[in-house]
Amino acid sequence: MAALNQQPYQSPSMSASFSSFWAMVRKEFTIMLRYPIEFLASFIQIFLIVTIFTLAGLMFSPDGAQGGASAEITGIVAYGFIMFLFLSDTLWSIGFNIRREQKQGTLEQIYMSPASKLAVLGSRVIITLIWTSILSVVAVFLLTSLLGELPIHNIGLGIFVLIMALSGTFGTGFAFAALTLRVKESANTAVNLLQFVFMIFCAPFFAFSALPEPLLWISRFIPLAYGVDLFRSTLLGFPNGFPELAPFGVELTIVTLFGVGMPILGIWLYQQAENHARRRGSLSEY
Repeated sequence: MAALNQQPYQSPSMSASFSSFWAMVRKEFTIMLRYPIEFLASFIQIFLIVTIFTLAGLMFSPDGAQGGASAEITGIVAYGFIMFLFLSDTLWSIGFNIRREQKQGTLEQIYMSPASKLAVLGSRVIITLIWTSILSVVAVFLLTSLLGELPIHNIGLGIFVLIMALSGTFGTGFAFAALTLRVKESANTAVNLLQFVFMIFCAPFFAFSALPEPLLWISRFIPLAYGVDLFRSTLLGFPNGFPELAPFGVELTIVTLFGVGMPILGIWLYQQAENHARRRGSLSEY
């Protein structure tokens, strides 16, 4: 009789799903605001990174550090740095965040609740979009102060390319979150390695023409490299030699497919890693 009185399981309503998702977003914001020194350190870190790379780049300019930089060089560094910031924050805030949830003991509790499991990743996307966008504005302001005028052309197309590139970047973050569930603390080393690979082969701080030909071939197999190249080429107004890796149509196709396909692949990989962790009982394993 008791079995007959049991109600079948019903999935949460749209309003309940949005409420739980927004609660996760507020939780992440609350954690950020509870550490004001770390909050301030992010701005100081941006200033130091911009200053170091700017001075290092100007040392190799024809007129030295006193000669300043052309608008083209300013655009290459500024727009590439925006992509670097988003990738770096995505790897740490979305991918490695899963490891932090394990350490805090909240990951298993989330999986025991009726809330959407993908909301854990989605809430970090919102945080990354807001926070990294603020840091990008600060970084661009500092770069233009140090290097000079920043060229801005083809704003509509540039926004589309940025959206596709960021979508693919977030998909990469989902895939990295899947890796984090499997390798756990070793993901810390993997983040640093991926950042180093991005800095070399995706050329965020210099033109792709500065890479030796063997390294340039590796860059051509990395979709995000096309996102960096097309994004800054578009906003620079397609000067001679840009885009560098492939013709415009080819790069636009690659970046669009990357933006559409990588989130789907990343979510699938995360779900596979999630099911593996649930079967092994390692969701709460430190």
